[in-house]
Amino acid sequence: MTIRCTACHLFVVLLLTLLVPSLDTTAQEIEDSAATTELSCSFMMEKGDIGRLCHVPFPQGCLVASIPGTAHPWTTISKGGRLQCRFDDAKTDWKTNIVGICDRCQSVRCSAHFSVRFDCSGQH
Repeated sequence: MTIRCTACHLFVVLLLTLLVPSLDTTAQEIEDSAATTELSCSFMMEKGDIGRLCHVPFPQGCLVASIPGTAHPWTTISKGGRLQCRFDDAKTDWKTNIVGICDRCQSVRCSAHFSVRFDCSGQH
């Protein structure tokens, strides 16, 4: 009975060792995790409406955050309906002005949402 119980305990320990991931491999380094602030603008359009501009507010003392591991601005464009949207290259400098723009709405209703993440830590 004791040998069987000891074998069961060893099996459970081996099973837990294989199933439970190491805490060190999933922990995130403190310097790698910078807090960000997200600001956005959005609008709705009806079918045939001509594209509109959407100015994302730019918080004072902040920089546009980069997608981790890249030099690309951390942005998201969400849209509903048949609509093409983008950040306007001519009006967006990524330092003081960020402007989203959409083409003509081609469905009954369209919506657009432009969001940008900012690093306001002051450690830039």
